[in-house]
Amino acid sequence: MTRFALTVIRHGETRLNKEKILQGQGIDEPLSDTGFKQAEAAGIFLSNVKFTHVFSSDLTRTKQTTQGILKKNKFCKDMIVIHDSRLRERKYGVAEGRPLTELRTLARAAGEEIPTFTPPGGETLNEVKMRGKDFFEFLCQLILKEANQEERLAQKTPDNYLETSLAEKFPLGKNCGSELNPDGSAPGLVASVLVVSHGAYMRSLFGYFVNDLQCSLPAALSKPELTSVSPNTGMSLFIVNMEEGKDVKPALKCIGMNLQDHLRGMTETH
Repeated sequence: MTRFALTVIRHGETRLNKEKILQGQGIDEPLSDTGFKQAEAAGIFLSNVKFTHVFSSDLTRTKQTTQGILKKNKFCKDMIVIHDSRLRERKYGVAEGRPLTELRTLARAAGEEIPTFTPPGGETLNEVKMRGKDFFEFLCQLILKEANQEERLAQKTPDNYLETSLAEKFPLGKNCGSELNPDGSAPGLVASVLVVSHGAYMRSLFGYFVNDLQCSLPAALSKPELTSVSPNTGMSLFIVNMEEGKDVKPALKCIGMNLQDHLRGMTETH
């Protein structure tokens, strides 16, 4: 079994977030002062967490958030960030650059509700889901390929610090693996992946994890929390267990969703 950690973080606040104006893909707004402070707070919170891979949406607000996080990290300051368009926010078409209230008006006029309504020129929920599915399947194959190469070439053992550094900040519990080693411990993590993306996209991705891949959830997580949009720089952590085989689905365990402990003490946490 191959295990890796997946930490997903929403970008920091922008001026348009605060003003409740839709950005989608077409409005490439930078972070606000609060957004930069949120990214810095996230970076300080994760400063001792060792990541092996970093992915970000290719939009400005996620790039700046990723830079703010890595700048504070003891291990990843100079890590190459892969900017992937599959991590972009949902495309809202004609509603981009307009207040959220106008999207609600458009939806009502069409006899629909947010978020299932697709404005003209926008992406359907299924199209967003398929982007997330495509990225996640690519990520799983990448981690499996790299783990197999390392095992053949160097007989490299998993880096225990990947897991212990996460355990200092998140409630991993004693064993996060679905299968255990003979001594009762879970196999070590072969990778720890950081992904920085967007609110509606993350809600869709997490829905795919739960509904399609039957991701297990923390007992304390309520249904409204599961379906809500992450706050700016909200953090979610998953442990992914993979078995080789074409038709074998990965098993996921959610450690925490949309967490914002790092924002305590900030005067504004929009």
